[in-house]
Amino acid sequence: MRIGVPAETMPGETRVAATPETVKKLCAQGHQLCVQAGAGIAASVPDAAYQAAGAEIVDAATAFGADVVLKVRAPSAAELALLRPDAVLVGMLDPFDRAGLERLAQAGVSAFALEAAPRTTRAQSMDVLSSQANVAGYKAVLLAANAYQRFFPMLMTAAGTVKAARVLVLGAGVAGLQAIATAKRLGAVIEASDVRPSVKEQVESLGAKFIDVPYETAEEKEAAEGVGGYARPMPASWLERQKAEVAKRAALADVLITTALIPGRPAPVLVTEDMVRAMKPGSVIVDLAAHQGGNCPLTEPGRTVLKHGVTLIGETNLPALVAADASALYARNVLDFLKLVLPKEGGVQIDLQEDIVAACLVAHQGAVTRK
Repeated sequence: MRIGVPAETMPGETRVAATPETVKKLCAQGHQLCVQAGAGIAASVPDAAYQAAGAEIVDAATAFGADVVLKVRAPSAAELALLRPDAVLVGMLDPFDRAGLERLAQAGVSAFALEAAPRTTRAQSMDVLSSQANVAGYKAVLLAANAYQRFFPMLMTAAGTVKAARVLVLGAGVAGLQAIATAKRLGAVIEASDVRPSVKEQVESLGAKFIDVPYETAEEKEAAEGVGGYARPMPASWLERQKAEVAKRAALADVLITTALIPGRPAPVLVTEDMVRAMKPGSVIVDLAAHQGGNCPLTEPGRTVLKHGVTLIGETNLPALVAADASALYARNVLDFLKLVLPKEGGVQIDLQEDIVAACLVAHQGAVTRK
């Protein structure tokens, strides 16, 4: 098959959907790789590296005109026009964007949104949400450390002792756990909160203190367990108690990192304006949910602002700030997914009995297939 890798054109997007490592493996399987000139430059991959791996360097039209097109983000209207009606498109296509899915269906392509992969053991190697959230959690701590005007670790010097920074992480999914681990390496004192009781052991194993908010009803406990690795919206009674507890800890924190997301819904508000106002001057908030409205209403997506003496960082694409490794992880996710739709005997095989394939398929034969 002819596989195209176009350059990403979304503003701020620096990642690329294939690396020389994955290109080499795909070429070894008998595929022809067409990489758009300059596609990997922002991820520290020059065209020469792709050529050395066996790819042909082409223009955008040729990359989009391949049998299979690998993307990081959903194609623009102009890019959709370059796709063949019978092409296979693989990328992070936002399965909750119904209008976007309709456009893909109208283009006639068979589109696979990798974010829709089930959270199962078999699909772990294709889990783009986890691989990119891992990068985001790491980078969030570095951005916080850069904006915070004090040290993270405790230092004992001839000029006196410097206290360790207090870091509060809200949401202990993949991003939150990586944030905890990174902040711990930098020497901070860390607390973390999550609605799922099952993550307490993971949080504590990384050296953070878990903030317990007791469940008073069966409904609260059932919602906290979540579905597919994600939390469900919690009852108002529990949220009020959590807000009160988090508010106490936030007032003592130097750095607050929020990571709470619910797929297909606006991000839940965890940090109110009153909580920000109560934080110490010079504190920092990194809102990883900025692209879905933010966990704090004061967050301004895509901007770093100062509100009530607190720096709020609203970067909407943290993995793109670590483009080389983010691309390497994403490209491996894509490579493992392609094994399901590009069998060794050749051609494209869309087996709807295969649960991962069926879950990721969002448009096929002119129709939106995602429920």
